[in-house]
Amino acid sequence: MDGTLRLDIWLWRARFFKTRTLAADHLRGRGARLTHNGQTRRIDKPATAITAGDIVTLVRGAHISTIEILDLGTRRGPPAEAQALYRLLEGET
Repeated sequence: MDGTLRLDIWLWRARFFKTRTLAADHLRGRGARLTHNGQTRRIDKPATAITAGDIVTLVRGAHISTIEILDLGTRRGPPAEAQALYRLLEGET
């Protein structure tokens, strides 16, 4: 692995969505904001590559969550393992 991962896979691994399909559909429909190397851009493609240190802002329902990616992970593990993949900067999970 080259230190990057698709955003939809990471959102699924970090347990923000129950399935990878739901994560991909959310990104296509609602989008998200990605801050990488100090530059913020709106994204709507599930295949967007992310790395540790990136910041993702998601809108889910009435909640806005700003999340720092700490690790990409290797699988969709138990909740404790998933929570170690990120740090919540603002909002709710």
